Amino acid sequence: MTESVIQVENLSKLYRLGIISSKTIVQDFSRLWSKIFRTENPDFKIGELNDRNIKSSGEYIWALKDVSFTVKEGELLAIIGKNGAGKSTLLKILSRVTTPSTGIVKIKGKVASLLEVGTGFHQELTGRENIYLNGSILGLTKKEITSRFEEIVEFSGIGRYIDTPVKRYSSGMYVRLAFGVAAHLDPDILIVDEVLAVGDAEFQKKCIGKMQDVAHKEGRTVIFVSHNMSAVKNLCKRGMILEYGKISFIGDVDSAVSAYLATGNFDEKINLKDRTDRTGNSKFRFTEIVYRDLKGNAMSQIISGESLLIEMKYESEICLKGNIIISVTFMDGFGNIKASFVTDEMGVKFDNVENKGTIFLKIPRLLLRAENYSIKLFASINGTGYENILDSIECASTIQVLPGDFWKSGKQNRAGSYGLMDGQFYS
Repeated sequence: MTESVIQVENLSKLYRLGIISSKTIVQDFSRLWSKIFRTENPDFKIGELNDRNIKSSGEYIWALKDVSFTVKEGELLAIIGKNGAGKSTLLKILSRVTTPSTGIVKIKGKVASLLEVGTGFHQELTGRENIYLNGSILGLTKKEITSRFEEIVEFSGIGRYIDTPVKRYSSGMYVRLAFGVAAHLDPDILIVDEVLAVGDAEFQKKCIGKMQDVAHKEGRTVIFVSHNMSAVKNLCKRGMILEYGKISFIGDVDSAVSAYLATGNFDEKINLKDRTDRTGNSKFRFTEIVYRDLKGNAMSQIISGESLLIEMKYESEICLKGNIIISVTFMDGFGNIKASFVTDEMGVKFDNVENKGTIFLKIPRLLLRAENYSIKLFASINGTGYENILDSIECASTIQVLPGDFWKSGKQNRAGSYGLMDGQFYS
């Protein structure tokens, strides 16, 4: 029988809003006493659940509340939920970056984590030095790290810059090296947050393939957090939904994704302002994406063959002048492009972009079969090379396409991640 490598019991995390610290020495000793003897902390307040749609009236927020679950050796577990659901807090606790307020966490083995861009590496050290530093933290000898060094560099694809300080790396280069280090230094548990989306589609495929190898061939455990439901379904066998800091569902991944979409957690309006999993020079940023029907009603699902209007709100540091290229791409869970709309290919010119505005994409008939698709947003100026990128979000959101009577035959078309097109049989 496969043993558990992660066991979480009644885990809670309480945050105090707007105050760094105001505890007295007596309160500090009281809190220490409660931790040593596992008694209730007398200073704990009754907090509110972390619902970002409701303004808090108190000064305490429960980021996690009474969370309990186990993860077995070799398991691929997906954790899904809206922004603010508690996913990142849970991962930080599992990664030993922060401590829980109450509850028990038992972890067996070494943990390697890929969380936010900018964490895990020393900014002044080179890529080479950071590989050895991270290996040492995981308890490997210099000889063991050296034996894996070339494999890490080859996987990350940044050999030319391996002796450059990582503070000079782009976010994409940083994530490539960080994932290479985390996945190749033989951790017992690999934790990967949405930061993986910073990489391009080809690199994402490599990462998903590596995570599958880590779990299936090497028998290690992977915890994966993503907004890309197709990637979640293709990678993981089991899924857990977090909602306002609590587990609302845990079970097989197909049921988890279906439950996530069915309960309204699949947003009609997706806030992109705070997303860190993006590349670009930050002069221009997508801030929100909204899906609407042609009557203007916001929606989170669309029937295959129906009309779709996509609103993309943006903000810009300055008024941009030049050949500004915008693209919207539909991708399946493996990163395969199923449809792409690019302004310059369509003969549309954006010569002048104001500080704030909205770009619209109207699709008269969505020629995709029933499936969940991730949407990539991309903006560049005067070319599409890396140095021209203004903003790029690999998985800005996921949209669910439902079966529809595409050919007006009275029958619904079959599901599948391949496309549709108008056609007619005759003899």
